[in-house]
Formats: sequence, structure tokens, C-alpha cells
Amino acid sequence: MNSKSNVYLAVDLGASSGRVMAGSLSVDTGHLILEEVDRFETSTIEIDGTLRWNILDIFNSIKGGFKLAAERYGDRVQSVGVDSWAVDYGLIDEAGDLVGEPYHYRDSRTKGMREAVLERVSNDTLYAETGIQYLFFNTIYQLYSEVRIYPESVQRARHLLFIPDLIGYWLTGTIYQERTVASTSQLLNPSTGAWSEKLLSSLNLPSDLFKPVIEPGTRVGELMPELRQETGLDAASVVAVAGHDTASAFVALPGARRDFAVMSSGTWSLMGLELDEPRLDSDALRDGFSNEIGFGGTIRFLKNICGMWLVEQCLSNWIELGRVYDYETVAEMAENATSFVSLIDPDAPEFAAPHNMPEAIGAFCERTNQPIPADDGAMLRCIFDSLALKYRHVFRKLSGFAPQPLQGIYVLGGGARNRFLNQLTADALGVPVATGPAEATAAGNVAVQMIADGTLGGLDEARELVAKTFESERFEPSHTERFDSFANRFEGLSLETND
Repeated sequence: MNSKSNVYLAVDLGASSGRVMAGSLSVDTGHLILEEVDRFETSTIEIDGTLRWNILDIFNSIKGGFKLAAERYGDRVQSVGVDSWAVDYGLIDEAGDLVGEPYHYRDSRTKGMREAVLERVSNDTLYAETGIQYLFFNTIYQLYSEVRIYPESVQRARHLLFIPDLIGYWLTGTIYQERTVASTSQLLNPSTGAWSEKLLSSLNLPSDLFKPVIEPGTRVGELMPELRQETGLDAASVVAVAGHDTASAFVALPGARRDFAVMSSGTWSLMGLELDEPRLDSDALRDGFSNEIGFGGTIRFLKNICGMWLVEQCLSNWIELGRVYDYETVAEMAENATSFVSLIDPDAPEFAAPHNMPEAIGAFCERTNQPIPADDGAMLRCIFDSLALKYRHVFRKLSGFAPQPLQGIYVLGGGARNRFLNQLTADALGVPVATGPAEATAAGNVAVQMIADGTLGGLDEARELVAKTFESERFEPSHTERFDSFANRFEGLSLETND
């Protein structure tokens, strides 16, 4: 990293691991330089049969990354920004203390909450008020379950802080709710920009937990004195970046072509468009698209798809059996296996949190009268073929909402490195796939900090920087007819409730 450049730290928390990344501008080339300072597990714990985030351990790991950054970059560190997964939150009491560890979005306490909410609020009203697709783990269902099952926790609470806001609070002492992550909750109205009073009232959710949201790019404070002393980051301030990791990733688009869809690809695959206004009509509701708010008031009109979660869980189960594969080997195994032997709906409910993912996939195949994958390579091929067909399914629905015909798709995030899946995606969709940065979330996080201090002039300038910094690989479609012949079979397997 250039010895004279300012440094910006991006805390990027994912569902399995977190990182502290350092970003700066090269004085020589003007390119964005990203370096990993530290990586750590985002661990979970079980408490009384519930699945929680070990948030104190995660915060200690963040502080450890800050110490390493201080040793490496000294007083060149200008600011810090935090992004994370969406929907999860911590409750803060009158004394400013955490009311129990935050629940993990896959915790089972939301079972039955969809039906309970619909007894009070119609599906049409939910969508008109929030523009968010139904997902069992949305904040609205998590909080409603607490009000019904654990009311004492909510009664003690004075503030609800989403995960990046909670970390920001511990860093600065400032209470805030940032707009991009708040918009994923299914409680914020994307048209008014305010919390939905209708939903809060109808569900008896305590309205005092919800404060006016702040915009991404807001400087929220300085590091607490004790943290400055502990970490050595004496001069760093904290910026509320686009706190939802997907919102940060969208900042790092390698271009602004409105004739391209966008997919942030990782544990989840989020495919959509960037729009100027939300789509809250019946067609968008029918097809299960969400209107999440991005940097600068943009709308991420997208759909959540279960992505590499399926592979990650298989790998975890196989490790227990002594079979260890890296991601390069995974791609090779899938590519060498016979295609389209068995297919699954990646978003089927049984894949949300199974004890054993390979067994769950095998059971799905057996129930749908398909061969159970014979070995690990066949299992991986089943997943990759199914993901490509799911992407095709969503892309074709998405095309109906695009302001102009879609000519391709950007793939951002860790999935941009998966050349096999990228080629399958191009083949399935019948349009080119252009990769953006694999580190799109960290790049977007850093870019917003640079916008906040005036180093970059705005979103367009940030994307120009990304385009000139990161090489984009292009995958042209071929053999699309292979997917045509299996599309109907896949559609018959789909168990989605949002289509």
C-alpha cells in the first residue's frame, strides 16, 4: 500500500467469516488498493435451544483487526465503516447494554410467524408498505416472535440496532439505524423513507425502538477513547456506510449500464436491477421481488436466491467424514460430473437449515423421483445445474421489470471467481456474464468512506474507480439449448411460495 495514501478500514461481516480490509488510492496509478488485514470466524452459539450470534467474540475479533491495522498503517487510517448481513439485530436497554446475544436469522423461532402476521395484516398491505419479498427470517417475523414468545426482552429494550449499527454503537457510543440495512427489515416504507406506522401499530410492535434512519455516508462519531487506547487507532472516525453488504457491493458495480442485471453472488445470490423508484405493484408482489434501498436513494429491485450456502453446508458435512475440498476442487468435481442427472429447487424449505445438507438434497431427489446423487461430484453438479436454472428462472421474470431489454448481467462478490458457475450462468440465461470485483462489498464500503471525506465526488466517480481498478472477465453464452430442454423439468420442481 502506498506509503503516502490515506487508509480506510472496511469491516465486512459475512455469515461464516468476517474481515477487516484496508483500502487506499494508489498515488502512482489512482487505482483502488485493497488489502486484507485480518480474517476471523463469525461464530454462533446455542442458548436454551436457540441459535445466536456470538457477537461479543465477533466484536473482539474486529478490535484485533484494528490493532493489526494500527501497527501496519499508523495514523494514516482515516475512518472505519461496517457492513454485514441483513435482518438480524440486537436490543439495547435503558443502561445501554445488550439484551441477550442477537438471534441468528436461521433460528427456528420464526416458524409460524408468517401465518400469525397475516392474521393481522394482509399480504397486499405488507408489500404496499415495504416492497419486500417474504423470507421467513425477515426482521418483521423475528421481532413479532419476540413480542409473542419472549415479551420480557422487548419490554426491556429501548433501541433496536441492526448488526452494523450495533457494531457502530459499540465503536462510538452513537445510536443510529442506517437506511440500507433498515430497508431489508420488511418494516420500512421505501416510498416515504420512514418506518411503517401501519405495520408497527397493527402488530403491536413498540414504535419507540425505531428512530429516524440516517443515510449511508453519514459520519457518526469518533472511536471511543478506550477503543483508541486499546487498538492504537487514534485518529479514526466511524462512517455509517451502506450497512447491508449487498448495498455496499452494488456501490462497486464496474459500470452503470441499465441494460444489465446485477447479481451479488456468495452464500446468498441476490439478482436484480438498480432502479430510481420502487416497484410496489401487484406484478412485483406476485413474482416475489424486493425493493431494498441503496446508496444515494437508489432502489435494489431484487430477489434473494439460496446460493453457495448449499455447497458450504455440503463441504461442512463432508469435512466431518474426512473429505476436504477447496473451492477450486469443488468446481472441477462439478464440471467433470454428468450434467442434469438430478435437479433441486435451491430455495426449497428443507434446505434452509438442515442438519445434513447432502442427506437433505438426497431426500429431495428421492421424493421427486430422481436419482440420488451417487457421489460428491454428482451432488455438486446437481447444485450447480440447479443454481443456473434458478438464475434463469429469476432473470426471465426480472426482464419484465427492466426499463429496457437486458443484454447481460454483472456478477459481483466471491462468486465472480467461480468461472464454472459463471459460464453455466451465461449459458442458462443466454446473455453474457461480466464479472465485477470479487471484493465488491469491501470496495463499496471503502468507496462510501471516500465519498464521505470528499476524496470521491459521488457514486458515479466511485464506479469509475472500480471499473478502472478491477479487471472484468466476460463469459459468452453457448449451448443455451441444453438449458431450454431442462427448464420445464426444473419449473415443475419449484416449491417457491413467492412466485
